[in-house]
Amino acid sequence: MTPEENLTDLRAEARRAMEAAYAPYSGFRVGAAIQTADGRIHAGCNVENASFSVTMCAERVAIGAAVAAGDRSFRRVFICSTSVEPVPPCGVCRQALSEFGPDLEVISEGSGGLARTWTLRQLLPDQFRLEEHESPRNPDRERPT
Repeated sequence: MTPEENLTDLRAEARRAMEAAYAPYSGFRVGAAIQTADGRIHAGCNVENASFSVTMCAERVAIGAAVAAGDRSFRRVFICSTSVEPVPPCGVCRQALSEFGPDLEVISEGSGGLARTWTLRQLLPDQFRLEEHESPRNPDRERPT
């Protein structure tokens, strides 16, 4: 499969996830599809809650789906939303994505068809990295691949 075909599939999965979003409070629906290093795709959508701090963003739901399937090495993430303009991931999602690689490609498409592309490093140049703040309490912890 060519990179363009993979991108088409990634976009389609993100759009499907966006349609499934649970956004009764904001009406702002978001879908994300994350592609693994070997081309597999995992999707997620935002899930709102009356207690807003419990709300889950699409990007973190997609990460959870990928990790639950045993995947931890990602190439890119595609985000679709009901916003006319493309929206980058929120700060919390940027940090969550950075756990799996600062060079991840981030593509966002708005409902108007305009798309933007960044690297995660551009969106979060100084992400929190545990290696820089290592605790001597758990030197044998599992590290992301």
